[in-house]
Amino acid sequence: MQVILIQDVDHLGQVSELVTVKNGYARNYLIPHKLAVEANGSNLKQMEERLKVKAKKEAAMLAEVNKVISVLNEGALKIGAKTGTSGKIFGSVTALQIARAIRDQKGYEIDRKRITIVDDVKELGTYKASIDFGNGKSTEVEFEVVAE
Repeated sequence: MQVILIQDVDHLGQVSELVTVKNGYARNYLIPHKLAVEANGSNLKQMEERLKVKAKKEAAMLAEVNKVISVLNEGALKIGAKTGTSGKIFGSVTALQIARAIRDQKGYEIDRKRITIVDDVKELGTYKASIDFGNGKSTEVEFEVVAE
């Protein structure tokens, strides 16, 4: 029996996937637990429409991510830090500081958990941070640590 999955099912498939299972498994487990629906004509059309809408949303999101990446790569971010007389900074530069600098200087809100600092920041200078947008999209952003 062919069914369309409504939810992810371990060892079977993902949402909106058409799978073939045994009749008893479909009738006694998948359909009563609202994990799948029978693959008839109307349900197949609904699945195709959902996939079209999902593809449009992904295309729009991909365009937005590319726009954000181009804005982030335009110039280095400036991050202020307290320093000693020799140019070494007190404390460290964190992903939260980079996220705030992106919000203030570039106008985009990026979650700090998506930011990874590539270099070890101990003194004034220019460094790089990696931002992962998901779906295989990531970019490196330069930031400059300056004395406050």
